[in-house]
Amino acid sequence: MKILFVHQNFPGQFPHLAPALAARGHQVLALTDETNSRPSPVPTVRYKTPEPAPAGGLGRSYANHAERGYLAARGARVLRDRHGFVPDVILGHSGWGETLFLREIWPEARLLVYAELLYRTRGHDVGFDPAIQDNTDEMRITTLARSAHLIQGIVQADAAIAPTRYQADSFPPELRGKITVIHDGIDTARVCPNPTACLTLPGGQGLRAGDEVLSYVSRSLEPYRGFHIFMRALPDVLAARPQAQVVLIGAEGISYGSSPRDGGTWKARMLAELGDRLDLSRVHFLGRVPYADYLSLIQTARVHCYLTYPFVLSWSLAEAMAAGSYVVASDTEPVRELIRDGENGRLVPFFDLPALSAALIRGLAGDPDAGRLRAAARQTIRDGYDLHRHSLPRQIAWVESFAPMG
Repeated sequence: MKILFVHQNFPGQFPHLAPALAARGHQVLALTDETNSRPSPVPTVRYKTPEPAPAGGLGRSYANHAERGYLAARGARVLRDRHGFVPDVILGHSGWGETLFLREIWPEARLLVYAELLYRTRGHDVGFDPAIQDNTDEMRITTLARSAHLIQGIVQADAAIAPTRYQADSFPPELRGKITVIHDGIDTARVCPNPTACLTLPGGQGLRAGDEVLSYVSRSLEPYRGFHIFMRALPDVLAARPQAQVVLIGAEGISYGSSPRDGGTWKARMLAELGDRLDLSRVHFLGRVPYADYLSLIQTARVHCYLTYPFVLSWSLAEAMAAGSYVVASDTEPVRELIRDGENGRLVPFFDLPALSAALIRGLAGDPDAGRLRAAARQTIRDGYDLHRHSLPRQIAWVESFAPMG
């Protein structure tokens, strides 16, 4: 087949699937934003970066996504008219609008979309954290407006793929029948326990597997991933465990949600709130780091903390489990899909600071059940989320099931 991947930040969710399909003899091409500098495992073509729509108005979100979709379609038209490229299958992420108009360029192609999440006004992230978020009529209306391109994208598609059942179920029942749940996959041969793992901190201090290390990982340090809750738990944890070292990975900006109302970053906000209650000589902010350093941290940590609103589930949780981490996580719906309390990790209510502190202290002190929980966490990923045993073969079979007949 001729297969076209479409993703503004390619390879995005497809770093393994695209080259695997190419290795099976398919002609694989990727359409991406002209500013995307990420290395690609397959040949790429680029479309012009859209200009942002003017500020204001409920239609701004759709306008931005539609403009990106239009420019992606223009790039697709060049592929068709100048180079004679006509794909059998198109697989694109629906989140940025890139697939919206591709049927007009290639009406016979099978259109598949990656359905990451549909924004909802109730029961998900909106209104979950009232101290941080406004839960007003205007907020809910804005959320619905931001969902328009996602609904259009999946309505147009022949089929969709979602990484977890929670994320698939964010779409309404009349659309779920199009969605197949296959996780992106974790390379458990690479992401595995390593008793010799070590990490050197920027100041030169070395941490080794077995040391009393508490890890926290997020793309950005923000409330959607429970950063504020984690930070508020630290004074009690550090007081109870005087040898503990806390290492945080994540940028200071925003990936989801919004900045503090009074400006600045959530890191600055929490440091100001906690003041001298926090022993900063034992709390290490690494920012964003190379993947090898991130992997060394989760292999080194005695306890890994993962907190999230009801939202997209982070790869980092599954990777921490694959590394055999002792995980203390929030008892929120997406997390419960992977972790069962007392079986392969510890779950605590998202807002229960005493419970979180107690669970982290218990793990750092040497929970007698730690070995069993660590082994079970890794086995969970190997049994259902392993890249080469489960996810990638299922993804390949799913794409190839849309091959033209005859």
